[in-house]
Amino acid sequence: VQLQASGGGLVQAGGSVRLSCAASGFTLDYYAITWFRQAPGKEREGVSCSSGSGGRAYSADSVKGRFTMSRDNAKNTVYLQMNSLKAEDTAVYYCATDFPFSRLCGGRWYDGNRRRYWGQGTQVTVSS
Repeated sequence: VQLQASGGGLVQAGGSVRLSCAASGFTLDYYAITWFRQAPGKEREGVSCSSGSGGRAYSADSVKGRFTMSRDNAKNTVYLQMNSLKAEDTAVYYCATDFPFSRLCGGRWYDGNRRRYWGQGTQVTVSS
């Protein structure tokens, strides 16, 4: 099982960026996957979770209305569309899954300690 995150970069405040997380070794459609982020000097934060098979999605209050997850099952890839970016969104973003255990995000979707597989992280820097 591998996750490959990509798509980060430098963007101006108010701009947009789309992150990708390509999965291999399992069928992503059936399983929950979560985006996390970690800014320098701060704890890791759960950003958004997408349940498998079209189940419920969750987002942190800090990104609601601005960030959206989507899936391309043909490419076995999930995306995080990030709009109206703010300087405080600057962080390294990671995708993660606890395959084969969770098909749904669940009440503690933001708990990174429960994830078994992680992408390598992609840096997003928002300039103000």
